[in-house]
Amino acid sequence: MRDFRELKVWAKAHELVLATYAATGIFPPSELFGLTAQMRRSCASIATNIAEGCGRDSEAELRRYLSIAGGSASELEYQLLLARDLGYLRCDKHDLLTGEVIQIKRMLTRFIQTVGRPIRTRQPTADG
Repeated sequence: MRDFRELKVWAKAHELVLATYAATGIFPPSELFGLTAQMRRSCASIATNIAEGCGRDSEAELRRYLSIAGGSASELEYQLLLARDLGYLRCDKHDLLTGEVIQIKRMLTRFIQTVGRPIRTRQPTADG
């Protein structure tokens, strides 16, 4: 088990949740149970799945939950695009949030690739 609070990817995902909640707070009231709720769920799902994976017993389960978090990130990436195209989200805010999502997706990919790998020890050199 790992402490999710120590992971940079979780911290970035948590910041994204806060930013997404703030951005969707200005959406039309008619979207409260539509796009607003979907975006809030998908962004919270990223951080939530990272945390849940860290609480699981095996590296395979952790990888699985990190993969689910990546799927939620892709879902949010599309929802940000939709919100922009519907005129609910300014282009600059869309670009900022989308950049954060893309960075989180890259971090998740690297993390998934490293989970379960043995830690390399320093190989002795001719110099000792």
